[in-house]
Amino acid sequence: MTRDLDVLDRFLTLWILLAMAAGLLFGRVLPGVAEALDAFSVAGTSLPIAAGLFAMLYPIMARVDYRAVPKVSRTARREIGVTLGFNWTVAPFLMYGLAWLFLRNHPGLLTGLVLVGIAPCIAMVLVWNDLAGGNQEMCAICVGVNSVLQVLLFVPYAFLLLTVLQGSAVEADLALVARTVLVFLGLPLVLGYGTQRAGFATVGREAYFSRFVPRISPVGLMGLLFTVLVMFALKGEHVLADPLLVGLVAAPLLLFFAGIWTAAYLVSSALGFSYREGVSIAFTAGSNNFELAIAVAVAAFGVASDAALATVIGPLIEVPVMLALVKVALATRYRLFTDGEVCTVE
Repeated sequence: MTRDLDVLDRFLTLWILLAMAAGLLFGRVLPGVAEALDAFSVAGTSLPIAAGLFAMLYPIMARVDYRAVPKVSRTARREIGVTLGFNWTVAPFLMYGLAWLFLRNHPGLLTGLVLVGIAPCIAMVLVWNDLAGGNQEMCAICVGVNSVLQVLLFVPYAFLLLTVLQGSAVEADLALVARTVLVFLGLPLVLGYGTQRAGFATVGREAYFSRFVPRISPVGLMGLLFTVLVMFALKGEHVLADPLLVGLVAAPLLLFFAGIWTAAYLVSSALGFSYREGVSIAFTAGSNNFELAIAVAVAAFGVASDAALATVIGPLIEVPVMLALVKVALATRYRLFTDGEVCTVE
């Protein structure tokens, strides 16, 4: 059977809900928390928040197997091409369309969802893929390629969707967005790669992935929960005053995650890919890097902005949807794929 989630990942939705609830309570007890955070800021970014955001991304970058890139690139070119096609030619515009449909009168919330849509997943997708018995090597290479492409393409897509298409409805400091991407994605990528190289040289590849990586992985979740807690402390009054706002943001997110996953899954079947490759394509296409979206939203628009609020709702919707889709994949693998086999992990 496929590997089970550990207690932290299995109850991620619960931890996020608890962090949101704690943030709402914290905001009521200490309403001056925003001023306190602003007192420790550089170039418009709160240093405590920056520490939490960096903590999210570094463990992810350190556990990507960069040595797998050349081999998998040669053996799964078509599958990787389809995956990247969904990530960079379908997902950004589908998310923009859904966000405009539901949130065109809420430009800040629309901005947050656009940021989610232009950040393909580089973290939890490995968990969903593992649970569904997908090709982890191919998924890892797509994660690595997406990590690099996000550094190169995030800002151009932000400019196209937030400035060109939105016009004057949303004002984005694209220079700040660029710096944020480089700091919160480029720097963790460099440090993660350096950590991996050093780990391979000192303890070996097997010990690095079996011992070191599991020790640092919970740091990413702690960073996410800390960021969520602070953001909801700052936005608590707004959320409590208009709880339907969460539902308004959740609707396009739900349609996006389920819709693009289903499309990628069916396309993979139609193209004759194996189940392992097909389900990997589906989860890579349907998941998003909400860590980066949160980082950019906080740095570019402020920790108390509607854009930041929309991005933090992302994982709350994505986690239960992806867990449900794991069950869908396992239930339909023999109907849609001729092999239908899954990779088991003892």
